[in-house]
Amino acid sequence: MDLMEYKAKELFCKYAIPATVGIVADSTEELVEKCQHIEYPVVVKAQVLIGGRGKAGGIKFANNISELKVTADSIFGLDIRGHIVKKVMVTEKSEISKELYLSIMLDRNTKCPVIIFTPMGGVDIEQTAKENPDAIFKVVIDPIIGLRDYTARYLASKANLTEAQYLELNDLLKKLYTMFRECNCMLCEINPLAITVDGHLLALDGKVSIDDSGLKRLPDLLAYSKCQEKHPLVEEAEGFKFLYIPCDESGNIAVMSNGSGMIMSCIDMISKNSLSVRASLDMGGGATSDRIKEAVRLILSDINTEMLFINIFGGITRCDEVALGIKLAIETYHINKPIIVRFEGTNKEKGLEILKDLDKVTYVNGLLEGVSEIVRQNKG
Repeated sequence: MDLMEYKAKELFCKYAIPATVGIVADSTEELVEKCQHIEYPVVVKAQVLIGGRGKAGGIKFANNISELKVTADSIFGLDIRGHIVKKVMVTEKSEISKELYLSIMLDRNTKCPVIIFTPMGGVDIEQTAKENPDAIFKVVIDPIIGLRDYTARYLASKANLTEAQYLELNDLLKKLYTMFRECNCMLCEINPLAITVDGHLLALDGKVSIDDSGLKRLPDLLAYSKCQEKHPLVEEAEGFKFLYIPCDESGNIAVMSNGSGMIMSCIDMISKNSLSVRASLDMGGGATSDRIKEAVRLILSDINTEMLFINIFGGITRCDEVALGIKLAIETYHINKPIIVRFEGTNKEKGLEILKDLDKVTYVNGLLEGVSEIVRQNKG
């Protein structure tokens, strides 16, 4: 679960991480009412779960209550890359001298938390990684040893921080890591982490992702998650006990499998070939042909998804049930999009027999061959 900025900052404050706090409202009238006695100038920020708010007009400034009303009116209802603004936050405008980037994320390769830090904050970390990779510093945290003072000392040296700023960074890092562990986070990001004109560190923006499986131990965040508007296909998938995961809005490929590990492997391999996965769907185990029919229909119902890669290791989920489900989806819902299929396991030969006469369906013998076929058909 991804948190909106205002909720991420509430967590920061709970863990005594220095951050700009804000006033949040669901309408211009409510916002103006709540902001009668605040000091100006302020920053007015759209609350949506997507980047690029500033470029889309979702972050503006106001110098008085009249400007705040006009600015809020212009932001509420704004469509930011498919996300409609329904909440707006007002926060104080901070005078800053420098912007840094700091995050802690769960790294799949090391299976450990990793700190990512750069003195070049305020922009997309992906952009910095491409244009100036030497400016990004990564430190793996051994969960047994934990965070040590020398880590902050090392990062502070890369940003030429003063001794006082090093001490603030060390304290902030420890609090952020405590939050990361206690809140079952997958990502805790501060961008920008500002150095104010008086030399102190301050989190101006925050992005936090929580592991869904840990929400039951976090009652406040669980309540928050139940109030959030869900992607319509996520909600529909839950009705079938599927897990639908939106990935990259610019992608045109969907991946379907029966396990998160298999899905991540597919996404990684597709991404390495400079293609993007738009969404993935985890069917779980033991799916019948009727359920697979609905899974295929659901994930291909997005008009921007042009191709589906199904990668199944058949055990409880039989290969002939997978093939029959694909056939039923094509025949019932008149699906005409390319489907690339790879399965291994129980009743594989029966499954292949079902697939052989289906137009637009291509069987491959493995993940690498499947990705090669995706690349070939995309070029075509």
